[in-house]
Amino acid sequence: MAMMLSGALWAQSGTNSPYSQYGLGVLADQSQSFSRGMNGVGLGFRRGNVVNTLNPASYSSVDSLTMLFDVAVSGRITHFKENGTSVNANNANIEYAVGSFRLLRGLGFSFGILPFSNVGYHYSVKTPINTTYGSETETYSGSGGLRQVFAGAGLSITKQLSVGANMSFLWGSTTNTMTSTVNSSVNTMSRQYSATIQSYKLDLGLQWLQPLANGDRLALGAVTSIGHKMSGNPELVIANSSVADTLTAKDAVSLPMSYGVGVAWYKGQQLVVDADVHVTNWGSIDAPVYYSEKTGKTLTSAWSYKNSYKVGVGADYVPNYIGRKYFQRIHYKVGAGYATPYYKIGTDNGPSEFSLSAGLGLPLQNAYNNRSVLNISAQWVHASAKDRITENMFRVTVGLTFNERWFTKWKVE
Repeated sequence: MAMMLSGALWAQSGTNSPYSQYGLGVLADQSQSFSRGMNGVGLGFRRGNVVNTLNPASYSSVDSLTMLFDVAVSGRITHFKENGTSVNANNANIEYAVGSFRLLRGLGFSFGILPFSNVGYHYSVKTPINTTYGSETETYSGSGGLRQVFAGAGLSITKQLSVGANMSFLWGSTTNTMTSTVNSSVNTMSRQYSATIQSYKLDLGLQWLQPLANGDRLALGAVTSIGHKMSGNPELVIANSSVADTLTAKDAVSLPMSYGVGVAWYKGQQLVVDADVHVTNWGSIDAPVYYSEKTGKTLTSAWSYKNSYKVGVGADYVPNYIGRKYFQRIHYKVGAGYATPYYKIGTDNGPSEFSLSAGLGLPLQNAYNNRSVLNISAQWVHASAKDRITENMFRVTVGLTFNERWFTKWKVE
C-alpha cells in the first residue's frame, strides 16, 4: 500500500524522508564541501589543499607546511508528493568536521567526524473502516541515525602510487514507531522498533597518478569498505491497552562489503573532470527477523536488502588560480549522478535517485595568505519509487576549508 501524507512532515535529524524508516535510514553523503558542487565525486581527486575522505590515499598529497580543517553545514527543502497530496518540509544540520596534516614525508594524516545514516520522519495514514468504527489512523514517526569518528593515513609508495586507510568507530541509535488508533480513542496498538549500534568500520584506498602530455595528468582511484557483523540486537515492542511483548533480533545488524572506482583528468591547474562508480553488496546481508522468547512469536521485516549502485560525474574549473583578479581565482563546479536503492519494500524496489549540482569555491583573503576557501553548493535530488511517495529535495551546503601554514619555521637574522 502506498504511504499517504497527512500534515507536515518533520525531522530532528538530517532528513525528513519517510523512506528513512527502512534499513539503517537514509545513507548520508560523506563527501566534503569542495566536491558537493561536483555531486560528491572524488575517488580520483588528489590535491593537497583539501581533505578528501572519500579516498584515504589522497591524504599523502598534503604538504609539510599545511594544516587543513574543514567544517560544513547544510539546509534543505523537500517537496513530497503522492496521489495528488503534497507536503513541504525543511531542516538544517551540521554535516561534518574533518582535518588533515602531514606526519612525515609522503605520509599524511586525517581525522574527524562524519555522518553515516539519518532517520527522521512523521506522517499518518487514515483508512475508512465502517459507519460504526469510523476510520483507523496509523501514525508513523522515527528519529536517530549513525555517526562515525575516524582517523586515517595516506602514504606515497612511489611518485605515482599512494595507498591509505580510514579506521572509524561507528555508533548511534534509531527508533521507529507506529501507532494505530480507531476513532482516536479505542483499540490503540503500537509497535516500536529500536536499535543501538556500536562497531568499527575499515575503509581502504589507493590512487595512481599518471602524467600525460602537455602537463595533463590522469588519476585512477579505488576504494573498498570491509563488511562485517556489528554489535547491537534490534528490539520490537508490540503493545496494546492490555498486553505488551518484546521481540529481539539477535546479531541482525551488519555492514556490507562495498567497492568504488574513479578516474580524474587534470587539464593543467585549470580543470578537473572526475567520474566515480560505487557498488555495495547490501544483498549479501539479511534484514532483521524478530523473535519473542515469551510467546514464541516470529516477525519478519517488511523490507529486505538489495545490492545498490551509484554513479556520478563532476567538474571543477578555475580560470586562473594564481591570477590577480578575484573572479579568475573562483572555482566553478557542476555535477550529476544516479543511485539505485539498497532495500526493497515488500517485493518492490525502494526509491532511485537522480541528482544535479553546482557550486562555487570562493578564495578567502586575509593579511598573510589567501589559501582558505568558502565552498557553496546547491544540489537537487529527485527520488521516486513505484506507487509511492515522490521526493524532490533542494539542498544548500556551506563549507569552510581552513588552509593555514601552521608548521612554517621562522628564521631570525
